[in-house]
Amino acid sequence: MKKIFLLAVLAGGLAFGQTKKVVASDVHWWGYKVAKSEASSHDGTIKVKSGNVVLKGNQVVGGTFVLDMTSINATDLSGEYQQKLNGHLKNGDFFEVEKFPTGTFKITSVKKNNDKTYNSLVTGNLTVKGKTNAVSFPAKIAVANGAVTIESNKFSFDRQKFDVAYKSTMQDVFVKDDIDMTVKVTAK
Repeated sequence: MKKIFLLAVLAGGLAFGQTKKVVASDVHWWGYKVAKSEASSHDGTIKVKSGNVVLKGNQVVGGTFVLDMTSINATDLSGEYQQKLNGHLKNGDFFEVEKFPTGTFKITSVKKNNDKTYNSLVTGNLTVKGKTNAVSFPAKIAVANGAVTIESNKFSFDRQKFDVAYKSTMQDVFVKDDIDMTVKVTAK
């Protein structure tokens, strides 16, 4: 009886896939002002707090990533200006990290893509500030030596769909709605 139970557990694990834990990540963002000047954009990083990738055979079939929104950091500035922008991004003007300290991305599908570099199209549900919307991006997925790497091409999402809006209506019209991102995660 124990052997049958053990075989059922092993077969179930193979049918549902293997889960790999995220061990490294690089999430980069770009935000833009409407004006065409030297200071017309800012860029920075956000840390992945935790995450996993689900494989079935050598194919990614799912995964969930928790973003540490308190780690949002502008990397194009330094000193006082960087501190001011980081505070601005974290407060009620944009991400409200005290109220919403994390965001999540949950993979809902991965499809093959004909692009030679970005061989897959990853679709999932992004949740930021308690709002969830579907986001898709082209990605290069590699599975080798017990690890899986997902590396996106630059993609955009509309910040307004997540209520990421400068609370001053007059100022918000000077900020483009699209935020660009690149994501790279490695799971083992």
